Amino acid sequence: MASIYKRASKARYGPEESDDSDMTSDDTSSSSGTIRGDDDLDQVENLQPATPFSSSPPPSNQQAEAAEARKLKQMPTELRNRILMLTSRGVSFRHRHLLNDLSSLLPHSYQDTKLDTKSSNNYNSALNSLADLHSCNYVFFLEARKNAQDLYLWLAKAPNGPTIKFHVGNVHTMAELGFGGNVLKGGRGITVFDKSFDEELAVGGQENKALIREMLRGVFCVPSKGVRGLKPFVDRVVGIYGLDGKIWIRVYELREGSKDSAEDKLAAMDDTTSGVKLVEVGPRFVLTPIVIQEGSFGGPVIFENKMYVSPNMVRREARMKKQSKYTQRTFDKTDRTRKIRGLGLNTGAERKRRVVDDRALFG
Repeated sequence: MASIYKRASKARYGPEESDDSDMTSDDTSSSSGTIRGDDDLDQVENLQPATPFSSSPPPSNQQAEAAEARKLKQMPTELRNRILMLTSRGVSFRHRHLLNDLSSLLPHSYQDTKLDTKSSNNYNSALNSLADLHSCNYVFFLEARKNAQDLYLWLAKAPNGPTIKFHVGNVHTMAELGFGGNVLKGGRGITVFDKSFDEELAVGGQENKALIREMLRGVFCVPSKGVRGLKPFVDRVVGIYGLDGKIWIRVYELREGSKDSAEDKLAAMDDTTSGVKLVEVGPRFVLTPIVIQEGSFGGPVIFENKMYVSPNMVRREARMKKQSKYTQRTFDKTDRTRKIRGLGLNTGAERKRRVVDDRALFG
């Protein structure tokens, strides 16, 4: 009867007007249902993967290095060029000043101490290791031979090559001849090649000129950015000329003319002049290519200059010529003595008295 009364009262008044016992039973059932629902939600949350947070944590050092490496890979090759410049033991003061002048003109270079090695066979491992240590991809190495009488330039692209060996001659440093030009330290320059280095003309056995052009361009062309201490000024011109099988290198300053000088006043009268003139800065030197190797300081020879004569051979010929002069002079002296003796005109020997001799006539 009680259960029938409860169902009738709920149907008549609704669930809001039910008695306390019904509220108690409903609360108990609802509380127990809530507990069961929480357990089910926990199980569902354990099954579903956690969603990532909207705010990402700060990147670690490895992530930053990886991002920097990706940026470097996206940069052009010219922007990552760096030159390792050093000399061997036994260089003279002129060779040392030449390297200092070139290092001051090229802000993307790193000048290292002298390389102390006895043989050229160690260049492959030593120089490539130094280039890798200082993050350089070009090696500009000056080697002195014969008590600093001969100077050779090894220009290589590390670590895979190629390598070009030059003979360096006619060296004049900045302070030696007193050049009138003056350039800003850390500035950039314009590298100019003459027509002999054009790719259209470097055919028919002259393909080595195109390779030499690319190697010299990587050394003397300063990147536009990515260099420490680089200033946004273009105030110099590096001229590279090919003549008589040699490479002539000159450095000039771009100088704007002043209105006070007489030369600039005369130049201003001519409409074709631009008011910019070139003043030589230095250094100046001449390169003679000897051999090109495929690898970095090693590998097979892909070019050899048949017209090159080593300075040691030139000195030997000079000595032989001097020796031939002495030999000819000695032979002439011996021949003259033999003729005098044959004619009986030797003053050291006693002459035979004749019949009409004074000593024979008058005693």
